[in-house]
Order: sequence, then structure tokens, then C-alpha cells
Amino acid sequence: MHSDVVTESDLELLHGLQIAPRISWADAARILRTTPATLAARWARLRREGLAWITAHRGGNPAPVMALIEVDCVPGARADVVAAICADRRAVTVEESTRGRDLLVTALTRDLGGLTEFVLDDLSSQPGVQTQRTSLITTLHRHGGDWRLGALDCRQESAFEAAAAAMRPSRSVRPPEDDGPLREVLAADGRASAADCARVTGRNPATVRRQLARLLASGTVAFRCEVAQLVSGHPISSTWLVSVSPADQERTVAALSTLSELRMCASITGDATIAFTVWTSSLADITRLERRIGERLPWLSIRDSGVNLRTRKRMGWMLDPTGRATGVVVPPV
Repeated sequence: MHSDVVTESDLELLHGLQIAPRISWADAARILRTTPATLAARWARLRREGLAWITAHRGGNPAPVMALIEVDCVPGARADVVAAICADRRAVTVEESTRGRDLLVTALTRDLGGLTEFVLDDLSSQPGVQTQRTSLITTLHRHGGDWRLGALDCRQESAFEAAAAAMRPSRSVRPPEDDGPLREVLAADGRASAADCARVTGRNPATVRRQLARLLASGTVAFRCEVAQLVSGHPISSTWLVSVSPADQERTVAALSTLSELRMCASITGDATIAFTVWTSSLADITRLERRIGERLPWLSIRDSGVNLRTRKRMGWMLDPTGRATGVVVPPV
């Protein structure tokens, strides 16, 4: 059975893992003043219940090409379209939305050619897709992995940040060849050890230990701790499309970055020039946030804002109707 109950200690652990996803339980226990066994058991329960998970995706250079795609479905075809898009590795996040779109899809490909093929060929020919509108992400200023729960005190947060800095890759190391199987294991379990990777891939443990060390040191894989929105204290997700002049882009992004509710912020192509997503505690908070943004950023024009009613897939992880991880992972390209 599932439980939605999370304690303050659970939230402290999750906040710490948002900062340092692969910190050892021993190091985390010293910061949180508990035992490694307690933290390991707590994490196992949260993961088993689908309330939190750690995933991995491609990082470093060259940066992948990203886009936000608004999809309208033929009446009655939404469920089939959602299933088809969620099965595609290029569609990393799929949300069912209000306002002038049925779905909001975040796409990630290796290059512009890959995105072109996805949008113009595959998505356009998908049965049940009526129309789609694509905005390329030119600069990603903030992503979901940057959002924090706010459960730690300053001392604890600083300690986790120091631990994360100590594990930061040098980026001078080349990743091992044929690292695809390791990346797939880490996408499904971002805390997987070398022994875990060897068991899943069937490779020699000593070889995997060396390969995993090189992969982590290369900086070509990035980790993030995700939390089910229903236990985050911010159950409402909304995405805004706004327009500002090129001269106001920098100060707009800087101002939006001060919002504790900010989950994602990107410069995009099209009539709207910035897209951002916020997580709020209630629908009323959206109105208050709109008023605050209007007062502080009078040069900004809101083109569209819609509530994300249900997230079906988040960074490759399939979610159930309540937003819990199902355990099914479609690793990003």
C-alpha cells in the first residue's frame, strides 16, 4: 500500500539529496545527526512508495537541444497520444494542461536534426495529434534539479553543498566507450553503486568499477533528486509564457530567479521570449504571484499561463495519476 506521509526528517533527507544526490549515507548521517542505516531505510521507503527518486541524464558539452512543444489532440485521442509520446525517449517530460493546449512536452535531442525529425516527421504523423507548436529553448536558466524543498537549516545546507563540491567532476576525464548500459542503469537508479551496475549489466565487477568512476569523473552525466509533487508542499504546477524585449531579458531572468516557487526558466523562440514553471501551494497563490510579478516587472507581458493538471512523465520517469513514480523509466536520448 502507498502512504503519502512524509516527516520533517524525510524532507531534510530529500533536500540534502537534491543538493548532493550521490552523497554517501555515512556523510549524510553526520550532517543530519543520525545513522547511515536510518537514512538508507528512510530512502528505501520513499523510493518504494514512489515519493522520491534519483535519476541521471546527459550533462556537459555539447549541450543537448531542447524544446517546449504544445500539442493539441483530436477529440477522444488524448490517452493514445499520451501513451505514444511517453514511450518516446526524446519526449523527456509530458504534462496534461489547461488553456490552449492539451499537452506540454519537453523534448531533448542530441542535435537540431534530431529535434527536426521528432517534430516534423514523427510527432506530426502521430495518429491523434491535431496540431503542435514548437518553441526552441535557446538558454536554460533554471531546471527542475535546481529547485529546493527548503527543509534544511543554513548549516546543514552548507554541509551538503560542500559534499557536492567535493564530488564535482573534473571534466578532464574522457568517459569510457560503450557507456550506454551504465547510463541506463543510472537513469533508473541515480544512486546505483558499481556492484549494482555490474549486476544489472552482467559485466565484470572490477571493469564496471573502473568504468563508473571514469563516467562520473567525466562530467557527462548529471544527477537530480526528484520529489513527488503531492508531498512537496507545492502541489500546483503552472507554466507561463511571457514576452520581454531583448534588452530586458537579463534583468527579467534575474528577477524571476529570486522566486522560491520557480522550478524552470528558459529563453525561447517565438512570440513569447521566456517560459517558466512555478510550483505553488494553492491556486490562489497563482493570482498572488501574477500580481507580484506585475508589480516588480512592469515591462513584462504575460502571453499565456496554464495549470499543468497531470504530469505523466518527468525526465524519463513515468508517473501514476497521483504523481508518484511507477518505477517505469524511459531513459532520455
